[in-house]
Amino acid sequence: MRTSNISRKTKETDIQLEINLDGKGIADVITGIGFFDHMLTSFARHAEFDLKVRAEGDLYVDEHHLIEDTGIVLGKALAEALGDMAGIARFGEARIPMDEALAEVSLDVGGRSYLVLKAGFSAPEVGQFSTQLVNHFFETLASNAKITMHASVYGDNDHHKIEALFKAFAYAMKRAVKIEGKEIKSTKGTL
Repeated sequence: MRTSNISRKTKETDIQLEINLDGKGIADVITGIGFFDHMLTSFARHAEFDLKVRAEGDLYVDEHHLIEDTGIVLGKALAEALGDMAGIARFGEARIPMDEALAEVSLDVGGRSYLVLKAGFSAPEVGQFSTQLVNHFFETLASNAKITMHASVYGDNDHHKIEALFKAFAYAMKRAVKIEGKEIKSTKGTL
């Protein structure tokens, strides 16, 4: 089974995360940030990954440390669950609309991290989730998962834009980690 169980405890956060890439989309997420819970739950549902997250952090400061460290832990868990990546499709992409918003994500789950994200938000926050942390969350996740991600989103409603982005990431990941054979998809023979 392609699973991982990762914990991270610092002076700022305490995070436990379990993931099963061959799950059914069952999510059990508690971070203390309602909109972030909603996004991680949506990611799990649409990627069809089982995901359990328990995250506590210094929210009295702000949500930055908790969201950043969750990105670190989720990225490490994805990398661990994928192992040597033998047999995976490796590439995935998705275009997801949500009302007036449209998000596009293209991924290479190939062992190199890079993020290009084109997104603009008009509100400073959606719920207790700072919109400036969208880029930071995905950058941290991509770095720790060792994936290349190109993403863009447009629209009028920031909630819709962020949710479409998380759903597009989910569908792109589902496609990229799908088992298609036994070989590593690289001319080098390794990723």
